[in-house]
Amino acid sequence: MTLELSLELSLVELAGGDDRPLLVVGPSLGTSVTALWSGVAELLGERFHVVGWELPGHGSGAPVTAGFTIADLAAGVLAAVDRALGPVAFGYAGDSVGGAVGLQLALDAPARLTGAAVLCTGARIGEPDGWRERAELVRSSGTPAVVEISAKRWFGPGFLDRDPATGTALLRSLQDADAESYALVCEALGGFDLRSRLGEIAVPVLAVAGSHDVATPAGSLQADAAAIPGGRFVELDDVAHLAPAEAPRAVASLLADHLAGHAADHLAGRRAGAADEAGQAAGSGTSGGAADAAAAGMAVRRQVLGDAHVDRAIARTTDHTRDFQEFITRYAWGEIWTRPGLARRDRSIAVLTALVAGRHFEELEFHLRAALTNGLTREEIVEVLLQSAVYVGVPAANTAFGVANRVLGEG
Repeated sequence: MTLELSLELSLVELAGGDDRPLLVVGPSLGTSVTALWSGVAELLGERFHVVGWELPGHGSGAPVTAGFTIADLAAGVLAAVDRALGPVAFGYAGDSVGGAVGLQLALDAPARLTGAAVLCTGARIGEPDGWRERAELVRSSGTPAVVEISAKRWFGPGFLDRDPATGTALLRSLQDADAESYALVCEALGGFDLRSRLGEIAVPVLAVAGSHDVATPAGSLQADAAAIPGGRFVELDDVAHLAPAEAPRAVASLLADHLAGHAADHLAGRRAGAADEAGQAAGSGTSGGAADAAAAGMAVRRQVLGDAHVDRAIARTTDHTRDFQEFITRYAWGEIWTRPGLARRDRSIAVLTALVAGRHFEELEFHLRAALTNGLTREEIVEVLLQSAVYVGVPAANTAFGVANRVLGEG
């Protein structure tokens, strides 16, 4: 269902229903939101009501002839949601210019957002002169003039061979985009720069970059995330500029994890400005105690192992590992690590000993770091490994000390 709304924006139903927390997704320049986000939306449909907005003159979006700013687009997104669904709070995710709109929304309407994910974007994208030149090229030759260069910049190595249907759909949406509307988006990006205001953002923000993205390099987005209070950063391997299309499963996992804990309870009719954050159960696809365990487990997992480690694990999730990742989060971290019988430092002692005994040295490394986080001193860790040498065996302890030497020497 496509709803034509004010400010020349269109809101497109992608997945889920009104009984789920709302997730609004935004497109990249030259793409339709359906072509870019349909894969992610399908994966998240059981957890979120996913709707997307179209850029003017893109996909189902009506063409425009007058200029606008990124702030105008952000206001248009709010107006679109208000008219279709009421003044509800929502999670937001956007790629490229859609991500720029997400940053603008976080500044202009923080009470409306339960969380934001900005992908392959930046507080400033490119240079004003470059955007003016591209706008002039498209006005004179149409959007087909930028299809070839976009095909090279949009996708990571081998993507078009692996998924030609998705790539073709995205490039077709670029070719079909209205030239003047495209040019006006270019000019809006040329005037966009929020770098000096990132420290004002109070909304939980996840920044996701592609390792092969030359349009919005990972290092630049990482710096933006570091400037946002509490901002998190994840880099996806083998991804360029259109992460939702190139890595839908990794993106869906990251969004579910980031947004579920902040999701609005739409069944209760929560409106913007209500401060109750009670939507954790939406994040696991389960209900009741299982959902609570999953939410609690993810919180403990992040506290013990750190956001960077957990983000990398989520980003690597596949169809084959998804159930296992959810299982260990819910059971190991949500059912066991949350039990009151042992302090976390004591649980770390038990885990270190068990890992040495089982010769699971690949996991010993990050659990050594976790032990430090949980309050063990370096001297106490050495004592645990010495104790293991007596009861587990010297060869295993010898390898464990080699791993510990690297970890304890850090910092």
